[in-house]
Amino acid sequence: MGVGGIGLVGLALSHASSSPVASTVIALLCGLLLLQTVVSYLYSTRRGKLVVWAELLNDLHLRGNEHVLDMGCGRGAVLSIVAELVPKGRAVGLDLWRSADQTGNSSEAARQNLYAEGVSDRCALETGDMLAMPFLDSTFDLVVSNLAIHNIAPAERRLRAVDEAVRVLKPGGRLMIADLMSAGSYARHLRECGMEGVVQPRLGWRFWFGVLGLATGLVTAVKPTGTRNQLTY
Repeated sequence: MGVGGIGLVGLALSHASSSPVASTVIALLCGLLLLQTVVSYLYSTRRGKLVVWAELLNDLHLRGNEHVLDMGCGRGAVLSIVAELVPKGRAVGLDLWRSADQTGNSSEAARQNLYAEGVSDRCALETGDMLAMPFLDSTFDLVVSNLAIHNIAPAERRLRAVDEAVRVLKPGGRLMIADLMSAGSYARHLRECGMEGVVQPRLGWRFWFGVLGLATGLVTAVKPTGTRNQLTY
């Protein structure tokens, strides 16, 4: 895509004097659009999303002894951020470790990254499916998921992963899901099953994937206290 963008810009500029103005402008704009898409994608995947997650998690003002789950943790980027905030707690990463979902995805890669960040002592990695997680009800104070649930196919099954997140949350626990194109449906489902404080904060340009930002959305919610998993999920 980047090569195509450079090619279109170069073509437009080299033929500017001999081509109709409209054709030159269209080619130039298309080329710049492709280049901007590449820049946006690279920034968001390598830096932007991590900055946003760090801010979101810092704003929770965690006590430091929470039990946290990262659903679809991949190579451990978000897991390592939250682990920094729970020095007396436990951060668990769950994944099927499929390279089709993320390049270089493996438990060993995640383990090495957690060690490099100095948080491996408070982290655990589990191999498991988000649709049937190997955890007891009401286990975690916080459940997060970053760009993972959309990998579940067909799309109708994704709400089951959301249900699983609710199931393993303790009463009073918080859920935070950032995902592509589906935050609205997750939010509606969470309200229907009785979760409280369901909101969709804006992630901003740092979480864009493309020219207009491939619809990456965030939904957060709180599990009502005293429910003992009697929600309708």
